[in-house]
Amino acid sequence: MKKSFVTPARAGGQRSKGNWVHAFAGTTILLLSTSAAAQDKQPPYWASIASGEAMTRTGPGKTYPGVWLYKRRDLPVRVVKRYEHWRMIQDPDGAQGWMLATLLSERRTALVKKGDPRPVAVEPRDNAKVRYLAEPGVVGRIEKCHDGWCHVAMGKREGYMRTQDLWGVGETEVVD
Repeated sequence: MKKSFVTPARAGGQRSKGNWVHAFAGTTILLLSTSAAAQDKQPPYWASIASGEAMTRTGPGKTYPGVWLYKRRDLPVRVVKRYEHWRMIQDPDGAQGWMLATLLSERRTALVKKGDPRPVAVEPRDNAKVRYLAEPGVVGRIEKCHDGWCHVAMGKREGYMRTQDLWGVGETEVVD
């Protein structure tokens, strides 16, 4: 995820180098602790690709041959194994490979399953008004899931989708 830093200005309008350094150090510690928390999870669990480019390999190390280069940030993946700083992931098509843990995010996302466009409703119930249809392959950020429904945000649009229409969340999973 791209981060931008805004440094507070001193009296007189000049930027404070010291404040920028402290802000950068604090943010770096926060990002590292978030990454460390993600690395402590026991598989299987859901994650998403954090980088605009992320390579999977045949084994858990940079010396292993590359298999797939993913160029889709936020693509949901299933982490099925871990080894030190590497995670074996499974993508929506079932392909597996080892990816460096720092290329993964805890951000929950889901992909609209193959087939017909799926309804996105205004409320989490079967007879709710359909806000729009989501095309297969569209990725949305999961905000919460319960009772077989997820509240998802797809760009500037949002609404509720059935978990059975999404890859990236279990059908009975609760996400808060």
